[in-house]
Amino acid sequence: MLGGIGLPELLIVLVLALVVFGAGKLSGVGKALGQSIREFKTAVEKPKEEETKQE
Repeated sequence: MLGGIGLPELLIVLVLALVVFGAGKLSGVGKALGQSIREFKTAVEKPKEEETKQE
C-alpha cells in the first residue's frame, strides 16, 4: 500500500479525476505529471553528478 491508501481509495480518486478532467484530457494530465516527475528527478540527480565529478 502507498502510505495507507488502499485499492478502494485509489479507484475513487481515479473516478473523480475522470469526471473532472474527462477521458480526453486525463491522458494529457498524466503526460504532464510524468514529465514533471522526470524533470524533478533530473534536477535532483544533477547536483549529485556534479559533486562526484569534483571529487
